[in-house]
Amino acid sequence: MKQLVIIKGAGDLATGIAQRLFRSGFAVVMTELPQPLVIRRTVAFAEAVFSGRFIVEGVEAVKSEWADILQVVQNEQIAVVVDPQGVSVAMLKPLAVVDAILAKKNLGTKIIDAPIVVGVGPGFTAGLDVHAVVESKRGHYLGRVITEGQAFPNTGVPGNIGGYTKERIVRAPGPGIFTGISQIGDQVSAGDIVAYVDQQPVVASVTGILRGLLHDQLRVTAGMKIGDIDPRCIRDHCFSISDKARAIGGGVLEAILYNRQGKIKESWKLKNF
Repeated sequence: MKQLVIIKGAGDLATGIAQRLFRSGFAVVMTELPQPLVIRRTVAFAEAVFSGRFIVEGVEAVKSEWADILQVVQNEQIAVVVDPQGVSVAMLKPLAVVDAILAKKNLGTKIIDAPIVVGVGPGFTAGLDVHAVVESKRGHYLGRVITEGQAFPNTGVPGNIGGYTKERIVRAPGPGIFTGISQIGDQVSAGDIVAYVDQQPVVASVTGILRGLLHDQLRVTAGMKIGDIDPRCIRDHCFSISDKARAIGGGVLEAILYNRQGKIKESWKLKNF
């Protein structure tokens, strides 16, 4: 059987990681919340939680119950399991655990969770709570594998796309239930209403393509990220894995292979001592 990797989170960046690992010959299980708060839903395996199954760039993910996980993996699919506590890690005993929740802090991942543990982005320290950290900040070091220390700290400012940072993020004007009006892939203009939170309109602040939008009927809080507008206006970008996700996916693959090599060497030394 293929070596198993568990990825915590199934958002767009985690999906880029999963797709890279799956195509490289690993079996993949992803964990998610009962109601994922994912924005870039058209390129996120988290959507399988709502729809039962979801395909991104030719790779299919299936929402799985505990008893079905191994069968799904054997069927050459990615298993997505509702597991906010990460119970599947102890149950499945994978080769590697990848924390790709992108919470900007460690929510409970430990270096003893698996032979190889990788953290994505800030909040992890290589050599302390994970074996390696993969840089998630856009720029020269995106996707770099860090074997000692941490990624760049969270700045609170989204990456620059088409000359915009904070302006391209759509946020909830207040607490309530989210309902989308526009669809991912629609072109919107600054001032357009793209959604509602209860009766409050959600207005686009820049012109571009609506690249991400929260799933309908989810409860949101004031200021919460609920959408993403891409001013480059290339519709295909809404339905394909991003450059950032691919770079991070490559970094995670490198981190696993690098550390797996080390584990094999350690095992050989012990057996041949």
